Amino acid sequence: MTQLKAFIVEDSPVIRENLVAALEEMAPIRVVGNAEDESAAIGWLNQRENECDLVVVDIFLKSGSGLGVLKAMGEMPNAPQRIVLSNHATPEVRVKCQQLGATKVFDKSNELDEMLGWLNRFAQSDRGAAASRS
Repeated sequence: MTQLKAFIVEDSPVIRENLVAALEEMAPIRVVGNAEDESAAIGWLNQRENECDLVVVDIFLKSGSGLGVLKAMGEMPNAPQRIVLSNHATPEVRVKCQQLGATKVFDKSNELDEMLGWLNRFAQSDRGAAASRS
């Protein structure tokens, strides 16, 4: 199975630490970086030496928003795969995130298993294998 490199955008240190642990234990993921606000996330993603296959984004951040991160990523050449993990995954938010380029939107409170299943399937897919080679 292909191991994917992931970047996490989450402002809560406790949630971020637990998410990193869960991703690295339960999915073929190696977390290569994280940010707690929009500007730090965009700055990291814009640095050529920083590479990742997947970005996991929360909507509400310390400053700025995950929507701003998604929008900025939409303007990046060869942007990595984007998924959203948020406590605010309402139908409207899901649509807006997908309009901004998110492949999937998961609710933190009750869709973690679905997210892990999707990540495992993505890593096994041709797209996941291609992403990890680029």
